[in-house]
Amino acid sequence: MNRRTFLFASAAAGALSAEQRSQMGIAVTCYLSFARPKDNLEFLEHAHALGAGGIQMPLTSREPDYIRKLRGRAEQYGMYFEAIARLPDKQDTAAFEATVAALKEAGALVVRVNCLPGRRYENFSDLDDWRHAVPRAEENIDAALRIAEKHKLPLALENHKDFTADEMAALMKRKSSRWFGVCLDTGNNISLLDDPVALVETLAPYALCTHLKDMGVAPYPDGFLLSEMPLGEGMLDMRRVVDTIRRARPETRLTLEMITRDPLKVPCLTDRYWATLPDRNGRYLARTLRLVGESAGRAPLPVFSGLAREVQLQLEEDNVVRSLQYARARLAL
Repeated sequence: MNRRTFLFASAAAGALSAEQRSQMGIAVTCYLSFARPKDNLEFLEHAHALGAGGIQMPLTSREPDYIRKLRGRAEQYGMYFEAIARLPDKQDTAAFEATVAALKEAGALVVRVNCLPGRRYENFSDLDDWRHAVPRAEENIDAALRIAEKHKLPLALENHKDFTADEMAALMKRKSSRWFGVCLDTGNNISLLDDPVALVETLAPYALCTHLKDMGVAPYPDGFLLSEMPLGEGMLDMRRVVDTIRRARPETRLTLEMITRDPLKVPCLTDRYWATLPDRNGRYLARTLRLVGESAGRAPLPVFSGLAREVQLQLEEDNVVRSLQYARARLAL
């Protein structure tokens, strides 16, 4: 991505006053669809120009000079750095450990990982396959956790359209480590028919970091569509979400993940969807479809494919900026 294009908001932002800055950070996945920044320092500068409180992003270099510069710049701006990393295979943890050691030097507060690639209802069509995948994933978590404990860098597992809220809470209780917790995504588990309020209440006590997002839903023949929305423009009670997390974990940073993309299809009316969710029942489905029905009067969910690239880039940036403005004005962030 052209640096000048990515930083177009920075040039316009100028120097922001303390009142214009937000405590909320932004995850690099806010730019997952179009901009796709690939450098920590560049993204930190962009986030600073927007008035964000920090960034969440994979470490883009383990070179000592780069790490010192990244840490120094974040400290100069009074911003935080949270990392994203790939969960290692239990048989090969060397690269993960080297990354964790570098992240510790860079001043990272936490390293976010996810357990399973893709989405549970898309990756698995057989319950036995799912049940075999879970223990293997837990072995990889254990390997990563040993490294996190050694380097004293908290490991945060995202609820990534894989485990239900109850399954995640049970996992946290089994591991029971001060260095292990959740990257609490406030929207993902709607796709697993979890109630979004109950999700936050269940996982907030374990939240080491967050993907704060608002959500929109709409019906489609095989189930419902699910979209990230700028904060305050979706169906979630963002004030209640933020207050719940703050009460449970006042030290946890709140980081925005506003992904600008076409709506995701959640095919909850198909047989394949239910294959790996034997503990879900009609109550979960009815509750979620009621949420979908209650959103029927809202504007259609936005679609971004087919738009000119410059338009896509601008809309992606606008969604982040609107969310930051809402967080400052309405959420005391």
